[in-house]
Amino acid sequence: MAHAIPFARMNGLGNEILVADLRGQTTRITPDAARALAARAETHFDQIMAIHDPVTSGTSAYVRILNADGSEAGACGNGTRCVVQALAAAPGGQREFLFETKAGLLEAFEREDGLVTVDMGKPRFDWQSIPLSEEFADTRAIELQIGPIDAPILHSPSVASMGNPHAIFWTKDDVWSYALDRFGPILEHHPLFPDRANISLAEVTGPSALRLRTWERGAGLTGACGTAACAAAVSAARTGRTGRSVTVTVPAGGELLIEWRDDDHVLMTGPAEWEWSGTLDPETGAFARDEAARESAS
Repeated sequence: MAHAIPFARMNGLGNEILVADLRGQTTRITPDAARALAARAETHFDQIMAIHDPVTSGTSAYVRILNADGSEAGACGNGTRCVVQALAAAPGGQREFLFETKAGLLEAFEREDGLVTVDMGKPRFDWQSIPLSEEFADTRAIELQIGPIDAPILHSPSVASMGNPHAIFWTKDDVWSYALDRFGPILEHHPLFPDRANISLAEVTGPSALRLRTWERGAGLTGACGTAACAAAVSAARTGRTGRSVTVTVPAGGELLIEWRDDDHVLMTGPAEWEWSGTLDPETGAFARDEAARESAS
């Protein structure tokens, strides 16, 4: 395999992640390679976290994030936790990191209990920063609905950016009662969202608890989406539905603790899991599993 680079198949609460190490070289994973990897069951992913050499002095690495359709994402909280765990597990690996991404800088660290905390930065609520294609003075609830005008199924979502745009529809029923797979892709490409959007259904299950389902921009239905959990948590607090510390249950069955601090930063804490390792060709997406990984899995 030409130009083989090491990668790990991981997951963050069911969010399927490939962590690829491209440090020490100038190559990049192409959109064609990303789509080829996403098309195979064995390497299907929600995001690829491609680790590159630092661009800015004082940072640990530059992390380029690719969606399953080959497009680039600005942030991925679950993927960032996977990167932390992968780097911390390396010989002499550190436990505290400062990553640079398309959306800015992210601080992250592995805790003593093995969970990983990521400082996701400050949420953005201004309509131009999300961005939206038209002005809304109050983004806690905007004019957007699903279904007939006179009897919408869902309406008035909260919108926010966590480095990528999110729309959160609040449900009174179980989030599984709605066909998110049908209207998610339509709303992702709605003209209101010039950069497309992540579409979530959120159910308040307690004063500090949410249940969440997400149609992820560029990836589709996902077992978990860290930035969506953050966007839903801050929007719940902002609309008076919860306090500023929220446990978010995701479709894969796990939980993320989201804390919206007084300094406006959002901290996300949760697990990451290694599945297997291998090598891949960043130009074509051809891959091979490590023999050691095959033996340990058998």
